[in-house]
Amino acid sequence: MATKPPRDEPDYETLQRGVHGEVLRPGDEGYDEARSVWNAMIDRKPAVVVRPSGAADVITAVGFARDRDLDLAVKGGGHSVAGSAVCDDGLVIDLSSMSSIRVDPASRTARVGPGATMADLDHETQALGLATPGGVISTTGVAGVTLGGGMGWLSRKYGLSVDNLRSVDLVTADGESVRASEEENPELFWAVRGGSGNFGVVTSFEFDLHEVGPEVLFGPMVYLYEDAPDVLAHYERFALDAPRECSVWLNSVTAPPLPFLPVDVHGTTVVILLVFYAGDLKAGEAALEPLREYGDPIVDAVAPMPYAEAQCSFDDLYAAGARNYWKAANFTGLTEHTIDVMLEYAERFPTPQSEILVHQVGGAVNDVASDATAYPHRDAEFVVNVAARWEDPSRDDECVAWVRACHGALAEGATGGTYVNFEGDREGRERNAYGGNYDRLVEVKTEYDPENVFRSTQNVKPAD
Repeated sequence: MATKPPRDEPDYETLQRGVHGEVLRPGDEGYDEARSVWNAMIDRKPAVVVRPSGAADVITAVGFARDRDLDLAVKGGGHSVAGSAVCDDGLVIDLSSMSSIRVDPASRTARVGPGATMADLDHETQALGLATPGGVISTTGVAGVTLGGGMGWLSRKYGLSVDNLRSVDLVTADGESVRASEEENPELFWAVRGGSGNFGVVTSFEFDLHEVGPEVLFGPMVYLYEDAPDVLAHYERFALDAPRECSVWLNSVTAPPLPFLPVDVHGTTVVILLVFYAGDLKAGEAALEPLREYGDPIVDAVAPMPYAEAQCSFDDLYAAGARNYWKAANFTGLTEHTIDVMLEYAERFPTPQSEILVHQVGGAVNDVASDATAYPHRDAEFVVNVAARWEDPSRDDECVAWVRACHGALAEGATGGTYVNFEGDREGRERNAYGGNYDRLVEVKTEYDPENVFRSTQNVKPAD
């Protein structure tokens, strides 16, 4: 579909008159902030940014872009590594002003605006001892992480974000505001639970909440890299039998200058187990004992911590402003080959901030049938995320090449699936992301967005 940005200033004046929120053009105060996203590799310049005050403004903005055949992008938290929240020469709907959260402790539900971050949501829910799964970096937007599936520390116990989603309010490509749930527009509700932003602009999410904390067991265990082969093998054995309250992620990374790490370790490659347990703390100590007694860690900093604090523990290490490129692969187990590949590529990180991160899944995530929601990967026990992070644009090719080479080497033993929120490319991995549900997603897309208005994400194209 050709992009035809309007040239008449009256068009934008018409848009401004129809919107109660902000309408920003290049040169306006706030425009550069509105077009900025977490990944500094993404430097796109939309023709106009709308910051809606509510769903009515979203309807107006969608109609404006559709009628003028403008590229349209939707920005929630702006945390997508692929940069799908912003486009060149088109219209960006920046939802940051729609961040209200209302918690109902009686029904244990939360109604969440699409501009809210996980920090916003955790702040409101933890005040009442409640939480819902989603993300591990608190600056992540609730909307983006949820629409892609929503993986977090609580997922093994309570499932993905989409497994805890009761309903959404959504503006479709034809400008209609609809409610989608198991009872209303159920096929659309199925599609938004893992089908990313392909079907409209969600203006409100309704989540189930669970009793969590206020304290959990959380913290890193750090090992010398020479111990990595044994640590990785033991980690897999522990993870596959771990209780659902327990979620342990493994990171091969260059040791940052954190205060709990010995100075002589700073700047060297280490293996870190990121340990999380949500439940009775004494039971957690017992459950983690086989992991914590193994080997000779440099540091064991696992301790009781408020859940909301655990959720933001790594925010500084993943702050906005750096250049990032990721690729991910799903695994049912970590074979000797998979471990060897991770060890090999960790020995030649392109930058000290780069990493190979193993996310433990399974548990409640895999209780759900693969076709029950659009998120299909209900067999994965681990997701391996290969991530490069750097500052110098001249190193783009080197860092991207390292990620792609490592990801390619990991293909043997992988399921072929990927987690859409960990994909650094906006095109080419749709069938890997949506798996066996892709064709059904095409049917929903064809019904609700036949002209592919919402195409800036990992796109499900409508049928011809």
